[in-house]
Amino acid sequence: MADKQLKALEQKIDELIKLCQQLNRENQMLKRQTANWQQERQELIDKNEMARSKVEAMITRLRTME
Repeated sequence: MADKQLKALEQKIDELIKLCQQLNRENQMLKRQTANWQQERQELIDKNEMARSKVEAMITRLRTME
């Protein structure tokens, strides 16, 4: 009986180890995705700021032509 319980416990521990490894891989993947999204977001913010600056400069030039 103790041998069966030990085998069952060993199997559960192995399953937990595999689950832990899988969750670690998933966590690393999600961290990479988060970093990529943050980088893309910053690039879009920078592009938006550049476009805004250009539009403001155009508006200023147009006002000086009036």
